[in-house]
Amino acid sequence: MFTPLAKLPYRHVLTLPTDPSAVRIARETAELTLNAWGIGLRHPTVDPALLILSELVTNSIRHAAALSPQVTVIYGASRDRLVVAVHDAHPYQPPLEKPIDDNDGGGLATIKELVLDLGGTALVRPDTPAGGKGIWITLPL
Repeated sequence: MFTPLAKLPYRHVLTLPTDPSAVRIARETAELTLNAWGIGLRHPTVDPALLILSELVTNSIRHAAALSPQVTVIYGASRDRLVVAVHDAHPYQPPLEKPIDDNDGGGLATIKELVLDLGGTALVRPDTPAGGKGIWITLPL
């Protein structure tokens, strides 16, 4: 189920250049933001969420930078839910069900499997009118 951002009491948006340093900055910002919201870094959902976030930002840098000079990371939370979304301006919407390929480490398929194992949801949404897409991850807390 997709959780609209407006329904979450905690929200933070971060826009970064599609540069390798964006992965570290997005992850560190997530840690600081979650901590400020009272979600401890030892919560069992946090490590998988940070791994997923890192992978999504890395994918935007590797695959979308030519058409997307920036990547936007959205963090949101409620008492029982954590949402992470990564938006870029590249129009390609990758399927989350892509088979795991030994050459690329499985990327989005691995993310989806991890999300499902945690009882969460993952979806790719077109980002109109910008023409890009956002990959939204929702995890239970």
